[in-house]
Amino acid sequence: MNAKRYGLALLGALCSGVVLAQADTQALAPVVVTATRSERIALDVPASVDVIDREAVRDTQWRINLSESLATVPGVVVLNRQNHAQDLQISMRGFGARATFGVRGVRLYVDGVPASFPDGQGQVSHFPLNAAERIEVLRGPFSALYGNASGGVIALTTDLKPQPQRYEPSAAIGAFSTWRLGLAGHGGDAPYAFLVDAGRFRTEGYRDHSAARRNSATIRTAFLDSPLGALRISLNALDMPDAQDPLGLTRAQWQANPRQASPQALQFNTRKSTRQGTFGAELKSPIGTDSQLTATAWLGHREVTQFQAIPTAAQASPTHPGGVIDFDRDFAGIDLRARFDLGLLTAHVGLAVETMQEDRRGYENFIGSTLGIQGSLRRDETNRVVATDPYAQIEWHFAEAWHLHAGVRASEVRFRSRDHYIVGVNGDDSGVVSFAAVNPSLGIVYRPTPEAAVYAAYGRGFETPTLNELAYRPDGSAGVNTALRAAKSDHVEIGLKYAWTPELRSSLALFSIRTRDDLVVATNVGGRSAFANVGRTRRDGVELALQGRLSERFAITLSAAAIDARYDTDFLTCGPPPCTTPTVAVARGKKLPGVPAHTAALQTRYRSSWADFTWELKAQSKLFVNDLNSEYAPGYAVANLAVARTVTVGQSQARLYVRVDNLFDRRYVGSVIVNEANSRFFEPAPGRTWAAGIDWTL
Repeated sequence: MNAKRYGLALLGALCSGVVLAQADTQALAPVVVTATRSERIALDVPASVDVIDREAVRDTQWRINLSESLATVPGVVVLNRQNHAQDLQISMRGFGARATFGVRGVRLYVDGVPASFPDGQGQVSHFPLNAAERIEVLRGPFSALYGNASGGVIALTTDLKPQPQRYEPSAAIGAFSTWRLGLAGHGGDAPYAFLVDAGRFRTEGYRDHSAARRNSATIRTAFLDSPLGALRISLNALDMPDAQDPLGLTRAQWQANPRQASPQALQFNTRKSTRQGTFGAELKSPIGTDSQLTATAWLGHREVTQFQAIPTAAQASPTHPGGVIDFDRDFAGIDLRARFDLGLLTAHVGLAVETMQEDRRGYENFIGSTLGIQGSLRRDETNRVVATDPYAQIEWHFAEAWHLHAGVRASEVRFRSRDHYIVGVNGDDSGVVSFAAVNPSLGIVYRPTPEAAVYAAYGRGFETPTLNELAYRPDGSAGVNTALRAAKSDHVEIGLKYAWTPELRSSLALFSIRTRDDLVVATNVGGRSAFANVGRTRRDGVELALQGRLSERFAITLSAAAIDARYDTDFLTCGPPPCTTPTVAVARGKKLPGVPAHTAALQTRYRSSWADFTWELKAQSKLFVNDLNSEYAPGYAVANLAVARTVTVGQSQARLYVRVDNLFDRRYVGSVIVNEANSRFFEPAPGRTWAAGIDWTL
């Protein structure tokens, strides 16, 4: 990333602001964020924080995938895999890009309850987008205050507050026999409030063998004046049976027919069933007149059964875990935090404890010559992860124009695996390993004028291997991979925020991240990968955002990001499987796979007298798919168009909309499977698609 590029980005931001600041606008309340665990005006926070409000999440959107809502957040890449069996791929400033399934490297929250497990793996399929009030996205050094694998934070909050009762049935239909039904209800007289949201979604999928269905429900209640304080209770449930998995395609397959499923997907009927339920409670109690105690507790259960496309011959080895994953996972946690308001100083002291225990089994994915069914038991173990994190933070308004934020979090994550399947030469895969780190963060904000803020921040983060990454040793011996170390990162960021008018805001952030001991694949045999640490990686980048109303009828959201994410040391990786020893050299300077160097998004909204028009543009540079950078998905730019109209029906209002995505029918790859051993890297995106829907407020 060179100085010229940074200079052009800064000049563009300033020029845009000078021109657009002349627009006639009406005053709005300042954006308030909770990134530092207290409600603060965004200008007072030394971090890159974006807030996506209720309208942006809901209006003319499917509300099926989080990728719809985060498209305009700079530095955040959300790749829609067109594969509901594998969830989205989410990365922030390169963290999380190498996840082959689920979300890792990014901390996820729904109504204060973690959607990430203590080993760093998480899912977003249960996010109740239809009931969202706001989504807050935190990037940069202060993400480290959220513990393990917090390269960034995404927190969704639902619309629970005392308000007049309203009920909102909604429906949408679209291409590939896709449809969604939803019903949300909100209301309550102070000090009580309630929220209910239920939805059903089905699709045949863009690609062959990609059909899915999903049922979800969220129930929340609030008792804001209970004898103990303000109490909020949440229940979230998800049921997604037999979501088909089309797998990735090779380049030749993608170019020949992007809608096809991998032949192996059809051969083994690859699919995944998921059930999850989460209960959470939050209690805020006053301590004296100027302090508060917040207690958040949660517990839940998750079940997954997944049929993979591992050849039967590969499962002949007595140490192979089979081609069917089946686990039951119980998780729970508590976060106790005290806040003390001491005049110009606010202090937070807390303790978070998270636990996860799973019973994991593996089975053959065949019986005799019949493939894609559950066969003989090949794996049986109990895994437990416990994370214990005491932390402290201060916010000091030590001068009229200056704010200091500092924090430290001491994390310890302990893994224990107990093998119940010890047969013949298998050996005992039991093991214990733990990781610990003390991660400080420090930031300072200078407010030269009420409209402007300049800030600088530093933070240190860490990311442990997940349970899956610890499962196997590169030499093939039994036991947990105790040689792995946690990755540790140093983050530096400087930024500028400016409110040109109360309705038009911009931000510019420059960052540099140095990471030690990132994980790479060391061996790959029979569909089973073992990992090792690589010396150093580096990420340098710039992010720019502009958002607001230019007039009563016209609004704009613009974002752009550039990142140079690369390996900063030479190392050896695996060639084609079976690979028992890493022999392929990766030279220093190779780009991190799954991280586009440039991204940009533009959304404009125009409200005419009879309808509202939304125009969306999204662009992304090429995406390397492996450590060698020998293959890549081409860059692309796509446009979307939506038209909506609100009509009054008696005492109610109905919002009708139609939208067309990929308006110009571009052919491109929507996501990639990083370092896929069989070169099935590519997950194609659909061409031109349509959707129509209605949101009815009763």
